[in-house]
Amino acid sequence: MSDEVLKTTPLADAHVAAGARMVPFAGYSMPVQYKDGVLKEHLWTREHAGLFDVSHMGQARLRGVSPLSAFEEITPGDFIGLKPGKQRYSVLLNKQGGVIDDLMAARPDDDGLFVVVNGACKDNDFKVIDNELAGQVTIERLENRALLALQGPEAAAVIGRHLPAALRMVFMDSRAMPGFGTNILISRSGYTGEDGYEISVPNHLAEAIWNLLLEDERVRPIGLGARDSLRLEAGLPLYGHDVDQSVSPIEADLAFAVSVKRRDARDFPGAARIAKELAEGPSRKRVGLKVLEGAPAREGAEITDGSGAVVGVVTSGGFSPSLGYPIAMGFVPPALAALGTQLKVIVRGKPQAAQVVAMPFVPNRYVRKI
Repeated sequence: MSDEVLKTTPLADAHVAAGARMVPFAGYSMPVQYKDGVLKEHLWTREHAGLFDVSHMGQARLRGVSPLSAFEEITPGDFIGLKPGKQRYSVLLNKQGGVIDDLMAARPDDDGLFVVVNGACKDNDFKVIDNELAGQVTIERLENRALLALQGPEAAAVIGRHLPAALRMVFMDSRAMPGFGTNILISRSGYTGEDGYEISVPNHLAEAIWNLLLEDERVRPIGLGARDSLRLEAGLPLYGHDVDQSVSPIEADLAFAVSVKRRDARDFPGAARIAKELAEGPSRKRVGLKVLEGAPAREGAEITDGSGAVVGVVTSGGFSPSLGYPIAMGFVPPALAALGTQLKVIVRGKPQAAQVVAMPFVPNRYVRKI
């Protein structure tokens, strides 16, 4: 039995009151599901609006004389060119070009850079940023703020009742604005492939705002189980599973996070490796798999070619509620990464037919134009 003392988010009591099953996650006690169960929560989010507590994530402000240019020293994105009111996905890189973490960085206002990192990685992430950018930026960890995510095709209509200005936002917009009787930070983004918003609010108001959103009949609370199946269908990697410090953004099929300007400059950690992989191709590539028969292939399952030789490993997998069959992500050699390639996954010692398919498995529904 673990002696770890789990942290709680400001919404812990609300989760328990709603009948959530709480589990350890990233050092926190978090809701894995509510009374309806993972399958119903997943489909509700795809059809209506799901409300997620993601307060375990790491929120921070990076301030300094030139925080945008400083941030480029540890990431491969174009942050000098990040416009006010915009947010960008990026990766924190080690000296070998491996991914320390993936993150979101935004300019919701003129107060430096607003960064959101993964909960399990946040202490190390902020230590790396502090060490690498010492003297250039200061880090204010926003431990006094909770983070809510409202996701699904009805999310905008729900938010619009409280924040009409949010309806004018498009995918990857980020704003600081008055809302819910306080000052909030809001982005039109999320981790489900659906349209939606992430809202940073003061801890002491989080439960009241959570309950207010749940008063709308289109909204239900959603746990970590459905969050994982939704992000898998969206083809989004989970750090520590599909990506880690040995994996480059090119191998992870995240080449879009390496801006064209930065590729030419080669002025970020691991640039030599990443430039080589861009020019010659990586030795492995993250792909999507449709499991054609049998049970779902879970993380760690071997992937084999037609002769039975092991060629890769599954990094995420499960049953797709939206599609009605098992799907997975994993790494294979580039020669076996073409769409339609026939492979096998080993589940409980038995080979099962699988096929390389395009990701996302379920089409994204981000709103890019109003």
